Amino acid sequence: MIAPGAFSPDRLEERLRQCRSRVDAALERWLPAAGGVPARLHEAMRYSVCAGGKRIRPALCLLTTEGYGVVGEGVLRAACAIELLHTYSLIHDDLPAMDDDDLRRGRPTNHKVFGEALAILAGDALLTLAFEWMSGLDEFGIPSERTIAAVKRFAAATGHVGMVAGQVLDIEAENRDVGLDELQQIHRLKTGALLAVSIEIGGILGGAGADDVCVLSEYGRQIGMLFQIVDDILDVEGAAAELGKTPGSDERRGKSTYPALLGLAGAKQEAARARDAAMITAKKLARPVPELSGLAEWLFTRHV
Repeated sequence: MIAPGAFSPDRLEERLRQCRSRVDAALERWLPAAGGVPARLHEAMRYSVCAGGKRIRPALCLLTTEGYGVVGEGVLRAACAIELLHTYSLIHDDLPAMDDDDLRRGRPTNHKVFGEALAILAGDALLTLAFEWMSGLDEFGIPSERTIAAVKRFAAATGHVGMVAGQVLDIEAENRDVGLDELQQIHRLKTGALLAVSIEIGGILGGAGADDVCVLSEYGRQIGMLFQIVDDILDVEGAAAELGKTPGSDERRGKSTYPALLGLAGAKQEAARARDAAMITAKKLARPVPELSGLAEWLFTRHV
């Protein structure tokens, strides 16, 4: 593994590839076996988790924790728990009652393959398994106080005042005009909360001081905003083969997006502001994590 150090674009790309490879291998190893009872449930869980993806959220956790000098299976377990929860949210978001999407990560969505009932249950199982993994980090050498703090932040960021709240606000905003402040609130919760907490958990598990955890939280919110704006732009400009999902679905669903509200040029300006803010915030860390500044630029220029 390349140890954390001075940032370069090539170095960051290699670090992200390493993180993705490690997470993919661990998920394959730790997920319930496809043939275990009930076999169809485990198959549905694996279908969505092992479909690939950028693994940005677990990478954020790994990059941050390892930036503070903490490595090992416990860190990887936490990163994988974050990916389980993210995948659960995608399965449920794609359901007919939610975003009603047919394509995810370049494959038919879970409910298209396994039916709605099993897709719901597969999402439920991944959600609960995520907390099982996160709460058991002390078995992998993570101090208990850090494990408890990580679980608390994980729950707060993904529940009724975090990611789930954002999904509700997003549904309620369909087919009506919203202002920039409301749009930012929706995405700060729906997309940004899990991205932000991935970084916060990384800091907590890495033993970051309270001041640095606050800085990481602020940075995470800015990265979350940047990620969503770029995602909205790609939904307009991207191609299905590159995105792994159906482009233009936001417009068809009457979703509130940055390009719809600000136009493409305005959305790109807003993304640039979020990138710059994140890069400035990353420099406030008492113990710098070089990859974090570079990550803001990487997210700003991503194509998938």
